[in-house]
Amino acid sequence: MRKTLLLLAPLVLLGGCTWGINPDPGSSTVRTVWTGDVNGCRDLGKITVSVMNRVGPFDRNDIKVRDELQVQARNSALGMHADTIKPLGDPVDGSQAWEAYVCGNRQGGPAYSPAPAQNPGNPSLPQPPPQQGGGFQTYPAKGG
Repeated sequence: MRKTLLLLAPLVLLGGCTWGINPDPGSSTVRTVWTGDVNGCRDLGKITVSVMNRVGPFDRNDIKVRDELQVQARNSALGMHADTIKPLGDPVDGSQAWEAYVCGNRQGGPAYSPAPAQNPGNPSLPQPPPQQGGGFQTYPAKGG
């Protein structure tokens, strides 16, 4: 009985950990560009962020890891006075590189002109909603 409790205690303690990374105040104004369209923006430099992607022998949820990497990149970009970030590749072992830009999409800055609609020739097709600050990125669930 005592050995069982000793084996279960670390699992209970790990279950109470919060892995969430909190956004800094103001980081919701940093826009994430997924398509790579940063024409007219000024490059400020590279940001590399990392989080734990494994806990012991267990992999963490990929969506949660990606979300935390984006939050950290936004927090870092805010410190560089950037208003836009773009991933330079997919996360590898809990680490991801981003590029930081100034595009003028912050309040008080020059207006940012978003990319044209994806289906301008056919208004009957649904148009994607505009990205708003602090929005969420969704990823498809693996199925098969």
